[in-house]
Amino acid sequence: MSSGERAKAKAEQVLGKTVRKAAHAVHKETLAAKGAALETRGRMRAAKERTKDSFKH
Repeated sequence: MSSGERAKAKAEQVLGKTVRKAAHAVHKETLAAKGAALETRGRMRAAKERTKDSFKH
């Protein structure tokens, strides 16, 4: 996985989790869903990169 993609994936996961938890704290369910989607997108980006790496080696 390239370091740039790895950083993007980790940033999306951390930011999504933070947004989700903060939104739940103030009872904003729509914002919580957006945070969860961002977190999931980060996890999927990381998984895609891991898969690409496994085929290269």
